[in-house]
Amino acid sequence: MARECKIVLNEEDIPREWYNILPDLPEPLPPPINPTTRSPVKPEELEVIFAKELIRQETSRDRWIPIPEEVRDVYRLWRPTPLYRAYRLEKLLKTPAKIYFKYEGVSPPGSHKPNTAVAQAYYNLKEGVERLTTETGAGQWGSALAFACMLFGMKSTIYMVKVSYDQKPYRRILMEAWGAEVLPSPSTRTEFGRKLLEKDPDNPGSLGIAISEAIEDAVKNPRTKYTLGSVLTHVLIHQTVIGLEAKKQFEVIDDYPDVIVGCIGGGSSFSGLMWPFYYDKVSGKAPKDTEYIAIEPTACPSITQGYYTYDHGDTAKLTPLIKMYTLGHSFIPPPIHAGGLRYHGKAPTLSLLAKNNLVKTRAYDQVKVFEAATMFARAEGIIPAPEPSHAIKAVIDESLKCRETGEEKTILFLLCGHGLLDLKAFDDYLRDKLSPYYYPREKVIEALRELKALYPWINGELDKVVKQG
Repeated sequence: MARECKIVLNEEDIPREWYNILPDLPEPLPPPINPTTRSPVKPEELEVIFAKELIRQETSRDRWIPIPEEVRDVYRLWRPTPLYRAYRLEKLLKTPAKIYFKYEGVSPPGSHKPNTAVAQAYYNLKEGVERLTTETGAGQWGSALAFACMLFGMKSTIYMVKVSYDQKPYRRILMEAWGAEVLPSPSTRTEFGRKLLEKDPDNPGSLGIAISEAIEDAVKNPRTKYTLGSVLTHVLIHQTVIGLEAKKQFEVIDDYPDVIVGCIGGGSSFSGLMWPFYYDKVSGKAPKDTEYIAIEPTACPSITQGYYTYDHGDTAKLTPLIKMYTLGHSFIPPPIHAGGLRYHGKAPTLSLLAKNNLVKTRAYDQVKVFEAATMFARAEGIIPAPEPSHAIKAVIDESLKCRETGEEKTILFLLCGHGLLDLKAFDDYLRDKLSPYYYPREKVIEALRELKALYPWINGELDKVVKQG
């Protein structure tokens, strides 16, 4: 009997509701703080930046949020996405573990990002917005927003981190093909960008800088709003279509994950996969005590080396203070190839789960990551993006543990995008041009001491930094 390599659902199986984790967190999520008043931010204060419905979802206590039919209709272009059994990788590793991956690379932009880009564009359109601004690192989020805006007849302006703008021209071309305006960040378009370039004309940029530029652009121009591709709760809510579909697919094969693995930059793809399974656990429906493992790069180790405290989400300090694991908003990342993972902070919800030890975190350097990515490509044939290749490295490690113990664990990971526009990174790896990079701890301490000096009233982890170093 032929073995089933992929589990595919019908279009009618596309979820009709997103899952919201806020009612099920182990403790209330700390609210964003206005640094001037030191008080929680009022929803109306965010309306200059975000669509009203997205602000409502950000703080909603509704466990289930209906997906508009107009959004589901667009989802049909690529959803439901397939769940694959990685038989060949299992054979290569000689492991008794069963390895599955949910593959989001089948979307037109090639990643999971359209799951929220389409929703955000739709809600903004309904409120009369004509143009959306955003930042992007490696280009997955920027291309997703360009795609979504094209479908709804909206304009888009994308501030792309300069090092990625130079490294990944094909993602820029993809965005432009869909009608987006793409600018290298820091740019001369905004006041903040011009100031940075005056100080350092060769500034490589960062997601924090690009966010600042995109927000400044949105605030200063009418009928323009800002959108974010990760970190905030409403973004992660939209990504739960991934995990909700995966649960249905595991029902088809009568199995359930022992381990769920994903990469984390801001945390949207990993959260989109694991949140629905987490709901099973907290509601007493889970048949197994599933372990959740999130992987970040050693070049940007926000959770494994950062601190859980209030910080800005952007370099120019335009955003409210958010309670999260952070390396400091002044963080300038090294130019590693996993551009989507080079953000200084993590999603508040993910940070809270990690603080409560409900999510385990690890960090890998890019040489080990590309070694794992190449192994996966040679076993399964799919070229993975650099970001989910971090998850692949962890899956390989977990599978080898099973080989040693004989445990037949079911391991699920999210392959959140293909690497067909990241071949320069694989070229560098195959020609031994990549080097591992470990972000210096002294830089973390320096950035967080600056944060404490800026806001002396912030307590908690920052006090330890100042005292201990």
